[in-house]
Amino acid sequence: MAIVMQTTPEQILKEVKSLPSVPGIAGKLLYMLNSADTSANQIENSLRQDPGLTTNVLKLANSSYFGFAARIGSIKQATVLLGFKRLIRIVMASCVNAVLNRPIPGYDLSPGELWRHSIAVSVAAEGLMKMLKLPDSDMVFTAALLHDVGKLVLGDYVSQSIDDIEKVAAEGGSFEKAVRQVIGTDHAEIGAMILKEWSFPDDLIKVARWHHSPDESEGKSAVLDVVHVANLVCMMMGIGSGREELRQEPSPLAIKRLGIKTKHIETIVSQTLQWMNELNNVFSSK
Repeated sequence: MAIVMQTTPEQILKEVKSLPSVPGIAGKLLYMLNSADTSANQIENSLRQDPGLTTNVLKLANSSYFGFAARIGSIKQATVLLGFKRLIRIVMASCVNAVLNRPIPGYDLSPGELWRHSIAVSVAAEGLMKMLKLPDSDMVFTAALLHDVGKLVLGDYVSQSIDDIEKVAAEGGSFEKAVRQVIGTDHAEIGAMILKEWSFPDDLIKVARWHHSPDESEGKSAVLDVVHVANLVCMMMGIGSGREELRQEPSPLAIKRLGIKTKHIETIVSQTLQWMNELNNVFSSK
């Protein structure tokens, strides 16, 4: 049996507070875009503070995934033509790209893999919501985009304890369960802490915390169930799974709650790679 070296919450919290502050404007804009009182001028003024972000938002707005029929040349025009709902997704993708694009050695993720996985889960989740004709949720794309953010912090701890973690994992169970047994927490719990530290909405925090175990969450959520399924679908496709090998199974209750059939999964698998590549190309063409 491997030696268990539990990590204290204080140590983790210290790491959370040392994360880059890039998402600061993301949280501000997220609340603005969800407010009925926000104007296009207010959004434009906020984005003007970050020229790089403005450039990426316009690139995405004109991409084939998010794009509008007419060419969009300004943030104000994007707000008017695309609407706040689509602009939320565009802004969040732009804000977190640099944060999620780094390598995570503990999870065996090379530069860009966590980003590719996060984008893939986002488009798969959004596709499932539409396919299953679930009530429209403005949060599903963003929730999926941020579901694995905890790996940014926990990756270092995993690297330091990888030998013990692999010994525990060899005895059966998922890699993430072994991480929790050795370190004392997992990336889902840490991800929730990060989003709370960034002052993001409770719905996003909930998805990050329970995306591997939706049945343990208080109060069921279609967004949480969809992200849970989309995450596993993308892992099965080999998109950014890293060391999280395929020992994880989707929750039968989540599958039942959503009414997912095999045909739904097959369709999402066939479309996700194309959607992901369309968005990824926007950032790789800088």
